[in-house]
Amino acid sequence: MNRRTLMATAALGLGLAFGGGGAHAAGMDKVKACFVYVGPVGDGGWTYQHEQGRVALAAAFGDKVDATTYQENVPEGADAERVLTQMALSGCNIIFTTSFGYMDATNAVAGKFPNVMFEHATGYKRDHSNVSSYNGRFYEGRAVQGTIAGRMTKTNKIGYIASFPIPEVIMGINSYYHHAKLVNPAVELSVVWAFTWFDPAKEADAAKAMIEQGVDVIAAHTDSTAPLAEAAKTPGVIGFGQASDMSTYAPSPRVSSIIDNWAPYYIKRVGQLLDGTYAQADAWEGIAGGEVEIGAITDAVPAEVKAEAEAMRDAIGAGTYHPFTGPINKQDGSVWLAEGQTAPDGDLLGMGFYIEGITGDIPK
Repeated sequence: MNRRTLMATAALGLGLAFGGGGAHAAGMDKVKACFVYVGPVGDGGWTYQHEQGRVALAAAFGDKVDATTYQENVPEGADAERVLTQMALSGCNIIFTTSFGYMDATNAVAGKFPNVMFEHATGYKRDHSNVSSYNGRFYEGRAVQGTIAGRMTKTNKIGYIASFPIPEVIMGINSYYHHAKLVNPAVELSVVWAFTWFDPAKEADAAKAMIEQGVDVIAAHTDSTAPLAEAAKTPGVIGFGQASDMSTYAPSPRVSSIIDNWAPYYIKRVGQLLDGTYAQADAWEGIAGGEVEIGAITDAVPAEVKAEAEAMRDAIGAGTYHPFTGPINKQDGSVWLAEGQTAPDGDLLGMGFYIEGITGDIPK
């Protein structure tokens, strides 16, 4: 399918700390780090942020790291396996594959090149000791966005442009709606499934359809700036940057953003190859780890709403608040989380249900 977290079975292999695989104790004098991108580096969102991480990696280590090799617009499937094989043969010591749909190709090629380290973004398969996985807790950022949405909507209609029906996206929808509902019990959520990660025309059409239905706050789980560009055409409609800051559209319609900051992870992992402490990992970091950032909340947001959203961001980062804290029921009214109970990671990584209050079905 596509990138990121189709993790219905991820809980079986969940290990959020380093473990297994053994450290590469010898260390290295120089590392060649290579990157595979599903979209163009100029998409303004997902791939752009991975590219910023690559650039930061190159700057961090100087001539100890060659991080100049990358390939953009690599289709998921057989083409990805071909590209990965070429990279491994070309002397790459570590290869970062930055889309969920690269998971099988990553593991297949890793089995043929045991001395090359493979890092797969948002997947869950680690079939070989030289395969690691990494991800971000994007649902934490959705809690902040939902708070702003619930407070600022004038129509009580908020929207979410969804890419594919995978746990990461469903987590985001649920967190966004839950936190909007907490501050505004009258709020209603519209979800439009775009079935794409990057298609500006489709993303713009989804935003336009929502606006025509009265939605005045739009979150997007796709990669282009098209939803914000469409929102800018209608006074009073606001939205959020996705994956990158998208500050071109600030102070409105872009009133804040979720920023995927991959640089710390890339620098850490390559540094571990250099110093000999590298080991297989399954990492899932969020606001606390610096991989999920909340972009500046603009003055288009009232001061009291900004303060409320920033307080939530800080509480999540401090570990004093979990975005999925009960009581929360599933869409059918059955209890999911009791009062004060927080969601286990396994539930989140395999999430395939809406919470109570969201209408419509999740596509199969």
